[in-house]
Amino acid sequence: MNLTVDEVVKACRGKFIKGNPQESILGISIDSRNIMPGELFIPLKGERFDGHDFITEACKRGAAGFLTSNLESVKGCEGSIILVEDTLSALQDIAHFYRKKFPIPFIAVTGSTGKTTTKDLISKVLSQRFNVLKTTGNLNNQIGLPLTLLKLNSQHQIGVVEMGMSGFGEIARLTKIVNPRIAVLTNIGLSHIEKLGSVENIAKAKSEIFEGLEQNGKAFLNADDIHLLEIRRKFPHIEFKTYGIKNGDIRAVNIVSSGQKGITFDIVSDERTEYGFILKIPGVHNVYNALAAVSVGFEFGLNPDEIQAALRDFKMSKMRLEITEEKDSNLIIINDAYNASPDSMKAALNLLQEISSQRGRRAVAVLGNMLEMGTWGPPAHREIGRFVAEKGIDYLITVGDVAEYIAAGAKEGGMPGDRVFSFKTNMEAIKKLEEIKKEYDIILVKGSRGMKMEEIVHYLSCGGNF
Repeated sequence: MNLTVDEVVKACRGKFIKGNPQESILGISIDSRNIMPGELFIPLKGERFDGHDFITEACKRGAAGFLTSNLESVKGCEGSIILVEDTLSALQDIAHFYRKKFPIPFIAVTGSTGKTTTKDLISKVLSQRFNVLKTTGNLNNQIGLPLTLLKLNSQHQIGVVEMGMSGFGEIARLTKIVNPRIAVLTNIGLSHIEKLGSVENIAKAKSEIFEGLEQNGKAFLNADDIHLLEIRRKFPHIEFKTYGIKNGDIRAVNIVSSGQKGITFDIVSDERTEYGFILKIPGVHNVYNALAAVSVGFEFGLNPDEIQAALRDFKMSKMRLEITEEKDSNLIIINDAYNASPDSMKAALNLLQEISSQRGRRAVAVLGNMLEMGTWGPPAHREIGRFVAEKGIDYLITVGDVAEYIAAGAKEGGMPGDRVFSFKTNMEAIKKLEEIKKEYDIILVKGSRGMKMEEIVHYLSCGGNF
């Protein structure tokens, strides 16, 4: 890291209390447990904790300095001390200041579903030619994104960051910290509808990403999403490029899915066809995510061979349509337990049905609550249940109170009642799985993050043992 104490003071508009203004800061940490000597400690406040309570520990570990909104908390501490009104805002301001030291382009990715996979695919493609800084894991929020930017160094040539949100104003703040050259919007769905109230409001909140675009920045949109086309009409001053299967400047054609082995497709752009793209991850919906990466790759001058090589080598993150075949039980487990929304539920069920048909095996869906949906929850869950029945899934197990509407919808859709089961807890679902599962079954496990559905995956992958 290339920052001095004096630059930190200027960046966050803080009040310098004591220390050496010219001292170099070797890094920034918000966790007193792993702070390294020479780093600046920034104590953040949460609903159940206050980082100021851990300043003494950070002091003992050799922190070079401290941001604080409470001078009492740094009494007796050695090193530089900077007083700020709000430590989170200060962290974000420092990240923005630091980012401006690196005149490299950034690509920002948001959307209701698929943004993490899209971010990872774009990073993989661009890494064929550039040294890329990217969001790791799911550090896509008001804390995670600034921490990502603070990892920039002179070797980085381009950045790819993910932006998440739960309400208005959050993406606006993130995009102004980053000032991306390109904004990618994957789609608009029902995620966070409990707080935002309507799909139109979700689209409005996602479109905040344009507020921080560089001058002459561009936006890449999924042309098959009607809500994104509405966004396009509302921002005539921005140059938009589109991708899709039915529509778009860049389109995927001749799509062939091989179930768990992945997908092949050709790409048409500017009346020219580029052949032979192979994506070794399952789910036709991932073609859209790949198209976003292809579009960005072309924008930065990569050739088809480089992009093809990136897609062939790409691997999904953990718990995102992660498919394993258990040797002892011969079960195929589709672990999609990271999160859930109506669109991603349908995509996962499509994959379950596809692999089941290809293999000639029974399909079992274990589905948990889709959270943060408010009054939209019951009808959305009921619709998923009808989709389960439509897909001919053999057995359905639901976990959670709202997920009971999935069971109800499945029965309404004609699924036999003796193949539909509802439970409150993962353990109850596990016990039922123990009764009904057979060798060679294909089992999908999916639910919102708060449901901890990976507990069920762990049971299945451990042969029934914990």
